[in-house]
Amino acid sequence: MSELRLLALYPDNMNIYADRGNILFLRRRCEWRGIGFSYAASGPGERFDPAAHDLIYIGGGQDRDQVLVAADMVETKRDALAAAVEDRAVVLAVCGGYQLLGHGYQLGEERIGGLGLADLETVREPGPRLIGNVTIEVDLGDGPRLVAGFENHGGRTYLGEEAEPLGRVVRGHGNNDGDGYEGVRRLNMLGTYLHGPLLPKNAWLADRLIALALARRTGAEPELAPLDDELEAAAHASARLAAGRG
Repeated sequence: MSELRLLALYPDNMNIYADRGNILFLRRRCEWRGIGFSYAASGPGERFDPAAHDLIYIGGGQDRDQVLVAADMVETKRDALAAAVEDRAVVLAVCGGYQLLGHGYQLGEERIGGLGLADLETVREPGPRLIGNVTIEVDLGDGPRLVAGFENHGGRTYLGEEAEPLGRVVRGHGNNDGDGYEGVRRLNMLGTYLHGPLLPKNAWLADRLIALALARRTGAEPELAPLDDELEAAAHASARLAAGRG
């Protein structure tokens, strides 16, 4: 039987906006299909084997939480995370976790060093926080699809020349409320500001991540059995409507 092996980084430090619900949703989508699911966590000072996990999750945290984990993440997890990305493991990094994928986060006079796994910089600039419901259009290899969620971030993220955005903003602010892009994508590594949590509002995206993660070991994407997604479809429609995109 197939098994999805998930690793959560700093789940006790980087877990706001109910984003732990993403992990629970992935577990349920697997269990309902008879797919095994294993969960592991890696906290401060702990290293991990990049070959032992199919999907790596990094949640969001307040600025103070990012400061606490950033240096440890670079020292104890950066090399393994880079190896996992190159080996096409799925990485989902949300909000603060997304910001840490880049080169750094400038907070006034203080700079938080990032992992450097994506060509992006984040800066806390003057102005209001970027808050609200958001819809973006993405293509993860199965055609254009809409993703709906909620954003709440003070940092503005700017992609470098080597970075590919996760999606195009349809409604909302996105990375910096200026360039029309949201998130970042590199191979199967996805960074995004959308939370609340994200996956229960976008069941198709959860299934896409599961398929990509399982394909890493088997060499071919599995055909996932369909589920009764009446409630999930209603949640997606409600999130899109809240963002002004019915």
